[in-house]
Amino acid sequence: MESIRAWFERHLADPQVMGLAVVLLAGFIFIYLTGEMLAPVIASVIIAYLLEGLVAVFQRNGLPRLVAVSLVFLVFAAFMVFVTFALLPLLSRQATQLFILLPDMLTSGQDALMRLPQLYPQLFSEAQIRDLIDSIRVEALSYGQHVVSMSVSSVVSVITIAVYVVLMPLLVFFFLKDKSRIVNWFVRFLPQDRGLLSQVWVEVDRQIGNYVRGKFIEILIIWVVTYLTFAIMGMQFAMLLGVLVGLSVLIPYIGAAAVTLPVAILAYFQWGVTPDFWWLLLAYGIIQALDGNVLVPLLFSEVVDLHPVAIIVAVLIFGGVWGFWGVFFAIPLATLVQAVLKAWPMLTVDEEVSAQE
Repeated sequence: MESIRAWFERHLADPQVMGLAVVLLAGFIFIYLTGEMLAPVIASVIIAYLLEGLVAVFQRNGLPRLVAVSLVFLVFAAFMVFVTFALLPLLSRQATQLFILLPDMLTSGQDALMRLPQLYPQLFSEAQIRDLIDSIRVEALSYGQHVVSMSVSSVVSVITIAVYVVLMPLLVFFFLKDKSRIVNWFVRFLPQDRGLLSQVWVEVDRQIGNYVRGKFIEILIIWVVTYLTFAIMGMQFAMLLGVLVGLSVLIPYIGAAAVTLPVAILAYFQWGVTPDFWWLLLAYGIIQALDGNVLVPLLFSEVVDLHPVAIIVAVLIFGGVWGFWGVFFAIPLATLVQAVLKAWPMLTVDEEVSAQE
């Protein structure tokens, strides 16, 4: 008990430490309990945070804040119009076409699988292949039922999208315009003695701001480059695959591996094992190599200092808690944890030795 009390006094007795712990715990509980209900507000705060960097650039060049906010908001509104009325309908059409072609693709895949026992009898038996085909049919049927259930609730989805399209731009504008007033109001509820909290926030703001903005730029670049490459090579569903490849960078190491499978499958069913198939996989591999070895070091140099194991664990934990947004912000949240651990008062070697004595 004495060692526990001593540990508590060294690590938790400081009022600043308790203030930081209370703020973090309250924020986690609030987002966990109200995240779904206040999703448009939280998403608007995130978008405003992303756009604040561009507003600051305009301000540094002499523009008044209101003018800078108006210009940035117009760019954001134009992007929202493009996504709502051009990108989403195109993705919906390509996804529908892909779903229509799915039975033919399954039939072609079944024929290809049934040839394996003839080509490699020492590795595959006909019974094994038939069991595999039956499993694929069951999974495909389950997926089809899931799609049907989603289409039944499409009315609710349309209403939800309409709310997001109308409400979020208004919230983003006011979050940008009245940033100082909102921040000052929020600060009133924080502890008076918040030196440690401010220290953590400065570190987290620097790393998370750079990371999120860099990740958004990376998604756009990979999306556009992949779409143009696939479209020039005549690949079907180029826009849909481009978006998937762009979003795959959200999950380091795992995303690229996961999206490779649909790219290879669709290329195989379009061309078979032909030179076009191999050229497309080569182009896709070059895009992934340039992303990992050129684009990522350029955008995130000295921003994120996390071990790959820590990143994967963060993706699993935060993705399990908050779904898509948890995956998107897994690395920033892991950075927050790292900043808290660095700022948290720790035992020095001398204190540890004296405590043991």
